[in-house]
Amino acid sequence: MRFFTVMLRHTCRNMLLTWKSQGMTLFTVSLSVLIFSFFYLIYANALHLGAALDDDLRLIVYLDEEPPPPMQEEYRRKILKFDQVERIEFVDSAQAFKRFEQQLGDNRDVLGGVPADFLPPSIEVYPIRSMDSLSRIKRFSDYLQTLPGVLKVQYGKEWIERFYSFIQLMRVVIILSGSLLIMTTTFMVAHTIRLTLLSRQQELELLRLVGATNNYIRTPFLLEGALQGLLGAGSGMAALLLLFNWIKLQFAGPATSSLLPFTFFSWPVVLLIVGLATLLCVIGSFSAIRRFLQL
Repeated sequence: MRFFTVMLRHTCRNMLLTWKSQGMTLFTVSLSVLIFSFFYLIYANALHLGAALDDDLRLIVYLDEEPPPPMQEEYRRKILKFDQVERIEFVDSAQAFKRFEQQLGDNRDVLGGVPADFLPPSIEVYPIRSMDSLSRIKRFSDYLQTLPGVLKVQYGKEWIERFYSFIQLMRVVIILSGSLLIMTTTFMVAHTIRLTLLSRQQELELLRLVGATNNYIRTPFLLEGALQGLLGAGSGMAALLLLFNWIKLQFAGPATSSLLPFTFFSWPVVLLIVGLATLLCVIGSFSAIRRFLQL
């Protein structure tokens, strides 16, 4: 315990002696964490939004006639042969007519005199909701079109293609921002530690001459890197939370809340991001002090 107290005191003194470079490092780490977390938050909420839009993520296969039970099993077998799905529902003309009446509501009178079987029977195929299913849904539609007795296959083509393109773009942005986070944190922390080593070079050489171990010399700088990562990442996440709450206030409303249920990171995700940023800073600190000790 006394050793840790001494190391922490040395760490605080080091940070005070180089407060200008420390402040710049903390700002850089905070900004990098903020940028990465911001795009990752958008990506995570987009995935939640895609999972919530289950009514649009379905393929409606219109048939020329109602299939008998043996034919329904044949359709089911051929559909499952192409891909696994959540469920398959067969809708006959009468069921389709009732759904249409419910959708019209008070205007259902316009259907007076219209036969109940004027709508074609259909098969509603609900794919497994995932990013992979979004990429395969176009090929799935083309395959369903080749089944016997199929008139047309309909699905939310426009929003699915746009949503999938947006998700792909966000993946690229997250990779780039994550790479930026890794490079900036490790480089800036290593640069700051290197400046501290240069400013205290004579003192450290004296410690080595009187028999100080490498662990005794290394530990304060590793603690310094950990504190830089912890404070910088914590500040970045706090700034993201403030930005998130401000955006929610700008778009506050019952319609927006029901259609776009944006949520912040859970505590495990927050701790994971802060922990990774802290680890990167420790790695940067370790690389700088290792070079010094090898001289």
